Amino acid sequence: MDALATSLNLSRNGVQEAHALVKPYIHRTPVITSSTLDKLASSQQSAETLATTEWAGKQPAKPTIRLFFKCENLQKVGAFKVRGAFHALERLRADPEIAATLAQNGVVTHSSGNHAQALALAARTHGIPAHIMMPNISTPSKIAGTKGYGANVVFSGSTAAEREAIAREVIERTGAIFVPPSDHPTSKSNICTLYILIIAVILGQGTLALELQEQALELNNGTPLDAIIAPCGGGGMLSGIALACEGTGIRVFGSEPSFQGGDDARRGLIVGERITTVNTLTIADGLRTPVGKYTWRIISDPKKVVGVYAVTEDQIKAAMRLVLERMKMVVEPSACVPLAVALFNEEFRDMIEREAGPAGWNIGVVFSGGNTTVEEIRKLFSA
Repeated sequence: MDALATSLNLSRNGVQEAHALVKPYIHRTPVITSSTLDKLASSQQSAETLATTEWAGKQPAKPTIRLFFKCENLQKVGAFKVRGAFHALERLRADPEIAATLAQNGVVTHSSGNHAQALALAARTHGIPAHIMMPNISTPSKIAGTKGYGANVVFSGSTAAEREAIAREVIERTGAIFVPPSDHPTSKSNICTLYILIIAVILGQGTLALELQEQALELNNGTPLDAIIAPCGGGGMLSGIALACEGTGIRVFGSEPSFQGGDDARRGLIVGERITTVNTLTIADGLRTPVGKYTWRIISDPKKVVGVYAVTEDQIKAAMRLVLERMKMVVEPSACVPLAVALFNEEFRDMIEREAGPAGWNIGVVFSGGNTTVEEIRKLFSA
């Protein structure tokens, strides 16, 4: 384990090493553009739209925005999470003693669905048992997918604390190794192992940003991205993207739902400390967890993550409708939060207008996943 610890480093180089390990197991998902959404993002919002916001009566922003969508909704298991899961297992399997424990006792995690499916697939690929704690309100398709990959699903309450408590019980009973989605439950045992796996997951998630940078260059005649905006729940993906963008000049932003305090990272940055609990039933179910202890160290560094912005439930739904109807893409609500920020968050849009001027910005937008169903979409838009 000491050798594993020294082989991992939280840097762009660490993300590149992770990419080399996971490439055989993942898709290089496409990056697509939409002239329609570019036009909408580059247009002023109406006074009527802004009338009930803090921007009421102010001059609407009119930034110039060109969007490049990284389609992790087309990734294996339908989400980016497979990158971190495979990287964590690849690192563990490299140690013969740990590999033997994995084969006998398996792995365990807690997740609302995407990390659950990702770890279940990675474990099945290598013949490793998987025990997954899932909230009993998880999307049915995510539960079915996790079971379909052969995992033992154990249901829990909807909060992170409830999931973590059940996970600890399973760890004590089975001896399984915990593979965190972005952070870990409080435990005095195996803290070193858990910290190493947190790093491995972060580095694995960051590999999508390496691909996005290259693909955007190809699509834009050699002109690089100015920024990337991604969803932020536990913070693993956002942290990995920040590391992958080190030294490139690409600004990194996070995005969250504001409903019932789901914007814990944004609020934490304002007060200068991590907010440790979140109790929200936002439609962006993949973003209901608070930022983790270790991911916070990256996200709270303004040299790595410039800022985090929040949007309402209606704005998330409006962005999702545009993706479905204009781009003909199936995405889950969590994946639409970054686009909603680009379209509707006047603070973000005003910042781009001021900093970029008429030239505007090329912005990478991460579609983090597509794990939803026709029934769930119908419920969203019939409410």
